[in-house]
Amino acid sequence: MPRIRITEYLDIELDDRHWYCNRCGHDIGPADRPYKEGCLVADRNPQDVHPVLAPHKEYNFSFDPAWVRLIEFYCPGCSTLIENEYLPPGHPLTWDIELDLDDLARRYAAGAVAETGGSA
Repeated sequence: MPRIRITEYLDIELDDRHWYCNRCGHDIGPADRPYKEGCLVADRNPQDVHPVLAPHKEYNFSFDPAWVRLIEFYCPGCSTLIENEYLPPGHPLTWDIELDLDDLARRYAAGAVAETGGSA
C-alpha cells in the first residue's frame, strides 16, 4: 500500500485513494474530496491568537473578528493541527489541495514519486 507524502501532516494512499494523517495513520477521507471535510474544525476568534496590543480600536496589531475568522483543522485520530486558514466570516472553506490522482499513481509507478511509508 504505497503512501505518498503530500504535506507535513498528510499522506495519500494510492490503493484506496484516501487521505491519512501521517502522525497516527487515521483515515481522513477520500482523496478526491477536500481533506478538510474529514477533519475536526475549530472556528476561533483571531484575537485569541493575536491579542490586542494597543488601546486604539482600529490600530491595535490584532485582527477584527467582524472581518476575519481563524479556522483550524485537526486530525480526528490524534488531534494534530493539520492546517489553518484565515477567512472572512461566511466565506466557505477553501479546497487548497486538489490532485490528479491518476497522474500521481502513474508517476509513482514510473518511479518519479517516492513512497513515504506513513505511520500506520
